[in-house]
Amino acid sequence: MTAPSAVKAALTTQSIETPSWAYGNSGTRFKVFAQQGVPRSPQEKLDDAAQVHRHTGVAPVVALHIPWDRVDDYAALADYAKERGLRLGAINSNVFQDDDYKLGSVCSPDPAVRRKALGHLLECVDIMDATGSRDLKLWFADGTNYPGQDDIRSRQDRLAEALTAVYERLGEDQRMLLEYKFFEPAFYTTDVPDWGTAYAHCLKLGPKAQVVVDTGHHAPGTNIEFIVALLLREGKLGGFDFNSRFYADDDLMVGAADPFQLFRIMYEVVRGEGLSSEVAFMLDQCHNIEPKIPAIIRSVMNVQEATAKALLVDRDALAAAQAACDVLGANAVLMDAFNTDVRPLLADVREEAGLDPDPIAAYHRSGWAQRIIDDRKGGQQAGWGA
Repeated sequence: MTAPSAVKAALTTQSIETPSWAYGNSGTRFKVFAQQGVPRSPQEKLDDAAQVHRHTGVAPVVALHIPWDRVDDYAALADYAKERGLRLGAINSNVFQDDDYKLGSVCSPDPAVRRKALGHLLECVDIMDATGSRDLKLWFADGTNYPGQDDIRSRQDRLAEALTAVYERLGEDQRMLLEYKFFEPAFYTTDVPDWGTAYAHCLKLGPKAQVVVDTGHHAPGTNIEFIVALLLREGKLGGFDFNSRFYADDDLMVGAADPFQLFRIMYEVVRGEGLSSEVAFMLDQCHNIEPKIPAIIRSVMNVQEATAKALLVDRDALAAAQAACDVLGANAVLMDAFNTDVRPLLADVREEAGLDPDPIAAYHRSGWAQRIIDDRKGGQQAGWGA
């Protein structure tokens, strides 16, 4: 098994990006339950994100969602983040909430709607210039509900045209991350339904176009780690949107539904040298009934635990068993690592970094939860959804 010292060293370099929208009110398609102390501005979201990083030590990056996080001065917002030990990460576009997008955004049959959507995507690149963000994250709800509603191939042509325009606008050190989702809100065809479609578009665009894997955006039983391994092999894995699902796109805490799957994914990341690459490890979750900041801290810890177990896999023993065609022996190597209790090791990592070994307990002792309830009275709480 890999030496604990090597595992610790790798864990100290890990960086997990938290989503601004997870700190606001968000949830299911049917009802969003408001909570006390929820941020009312992007700045207050960053204040909460700073608490997550304070107690975990590995969450220094915060993704923004436009227009949910629209401000007058994005450079000032970046400075605000920096003052709190954070930096602004991926800029997430939104071309799915306006009424104009009922029949699609960049894939819409209406040229005026396509121009509007493209204008928003280019605006997001302008925001990246101001914030110093590297990544533009693109998810399209575009699709159709009925056979014959629109021409499938023409919609792919429109998508390619828009992606090309955005790609050409990117700066030298900027990337676009294309996300896929196999269904919903469209039910007959989805214009970017799977990793193959996303990969094909990114491959044609060039090296600054990468695929992002949302762990909740797959059909039941999909072997996500295979997708991860292949994209890493091809140099096209740009990042993750981590969450958990039981049925559809549930956006539950990562690792809550299937921690073994998360371990298998992280093993392929480790195997493919993804920890030391430019792969972005982002959370994309909604905390509708649970307290938001503790849920995000727990999610970060879940990713840490899966990563630690993946790092503990004895790769020499695994390779030897595989070469010997020892099916059970090879499986046992993986299971030994998965069944290891890595919580004491992670507690040591935190203590060696000057942090409390129990981030959740430390947060509860900090008094932040009561402070924001007391301070954030009045105003409009940040949020989206039903």
